[in-house]
Amino acid sequence: MSSALLVMDVQQAIVDAVDDGSGYLPRLRGAIDGARAAGLPVIYVTIAFRPGFPEIGTRNKPLAAIAAAGLYVEGAPGTEIHPEVAPLPGDVVVTKKRASAFSGSDLDVVLRARGIDSLVLTGIATSAVVLSTVCQANDLDYGLTILPDACLDTDPEVHRVLVERLFPQWAEVVEVDEWVRSLATG
Repeated sequence: MSSALLVMDVQQAIVDAVDDGSGYLPRLRGAIDGARAAGLPVIYVTIAFRPGFPEIGTRNKPLAAIAAAGLYVEGAPGTEIHPEVAPLPGDVVVTKKRASAFSGSDLDVVLRARGIDSLVLTGIATSAVVLSTVCQANDLDYGLTILPDACLDTDPEVHRVLVERLFPQWAEVVEVDEWVRSLATG
C-alpha cells in the first residue's frame, strides 16, 4: 500500500483565523517532517477561486459567504500556504473549489498516477475539508488515517466529536507522534 500525507487548507488567512496558539503548526510540521523522512509524498491542498467567483453559486451558503467577503481569490494575500509548513520544490500543490480536497481539483488523478491508495489527512477545518475529504476518499476506496492533533477547527467540540466518534468508523485515528514513530519502526 502506497501512502501520501495531505496537508489541507493550511493557508495563511485560514491559520490566522483559526489557530488558537495550541502548537498546531509545530505538530503539523512534525507530521510533514516524519512523512518526508519515511519517503512519503506530501501533497498540499488549497482553496482558491477566480476573481469574481464564477465557480460559486448562491445556493452554497458557506461558499457564498466566502465570495461575499471576497476571500481566497487566486493569488491574493492570505491564500498562500503558511510559511511554517510551506511546500518544498517538487511537492504537489492541488487547488480545490469546494470543501473536499477532491472537488474541483485533480487530486484523484495525481494520487492514481503515483499509485497512492492510502491517505493520511491533516488540515483546517476538521468540520470542513477534513470531513468532506474523509467522506469522498472513503467512497473512492482510499485507505484512511487521520491525525487528529494535526487537524484544527473553529469549534473544539465539533472537532472532538468528529475525531472521537465519527472518524474512527471510517479511518485509523492516530496522534502525530504515534504515527511518526510507526513510520520509523514500520
